[in-house]
Amino acid sequence: MKIAIVGVSGAVGQELLKVLDQRNFPLTDLVLFGSKRSAGQTYTFKGKEYKVKELQHNDDFKDVDYALVSAGGSTSLNFAETITKHGAIMIDNSSAFRMDDEVPLVVPEVNAEDALHTPKNIIANPNCTTIQMVVSLKPIEQLSHIKRVHISSYQSASGAGGEAMNELIEQLKQSSLGEEVKVEKFAYQLALNLIPHIDVFTDNGYTKEEMKMFNETRKIMHSDIAVSATCVRVPVMRAHSESIWVETEDELTVEQVRNAFENFNGIVVEDNPSEKKYPMPLFLSGKDEVFVGRIRKDLTNPKGIAFWSVSDQIRKGAALNAVQIAEYLIKHKK
Repeated sequence: MKIAIVGVSGAVGQELLKVLDQRNFPLTDLVLFGSKRSAGQTYTFKGKEYKVKELQHNDDFKDVDYALVSAGGSTSLNFAETITKHGAIMIDNSSAFRMDDEVPLVVPEVNAEDALHTPKNIIANPNCTTIQMVVSLKPIEQLSHIKRVHISSYQSASGAGGEAMNELIEQLKQSSLGEEVKVEKFAYQLALNLIPHIDVFTDNGYTKEEMKMFNETRKIMHSDIAVSATCVRVPVMRAHSESIWVETEDELTVEQVRNAFENFNGIVVEDNPSEKKYPMPLFLSGKDEVFVGRIRKDLTNPKGIAFWSVSDQIRKGAALNAVQIAEYLIKHKK
């Protein structure tokens, strides 16, 4: 079982190494790829050192079974044929192939079986905010069809990568010392601020990030579900939060929804307001599951349910989801 990681030096690439190690993924060989700049660096995995190879158009992927790719959309588009031409399954973390009809878009807890049909030998990892949301939507959908969702996301700096996380740290230092706050990775200063702008704006007033949530959710859930999103960058290091409102065809009780959450693989319920028990990103960084709380009936619609969700963007929103896809394929001999 030979595994390749493309983009190993990035935040998600580093998390992929951790997840493979922590889950005792059944690999027998590992090969690491990066840009010309990161080629030659070494990383340790299970006590053995591996040197990063420069990603090139050659036959380096000839014996690779699964390639976990997190190097950006342009790299994925450019190297997809090189990675897959000898039979490797490319599990891609970028947005490059998500809406391609011949590429399954997979969250294992929701639509794992879609991963078994790969005409291009490519499987797409959804957007981090979408992954987190659809895991929590699936158990509700099993109770009653979801007609529409309104969501506000509170996305941590980790969603913009390792350099963005470092920038937030520096901005907090600069702000506390009264120094000029330097801005490079975000549209504005993120420290002590909220930025209601992630990705570029489209003609309808929504950003691409928000439209990803609309389009990807429908593809993953094979549903006509309508999603209206507002995505906000917040000064949190790691783990995204979401405020979610769901309207179902049938009226559901809070107890039904809570019970569905509690019995769904991949969800942890933290919901005890009287004891101030609810999910928060500060305490859930590094966790695998999607955490939900603040479950309540909507006051304006008897068929509405509202809840709060937190999940680690780098783990479940990226690296873990990719590894889970590979684990599913191995189990089903793909």
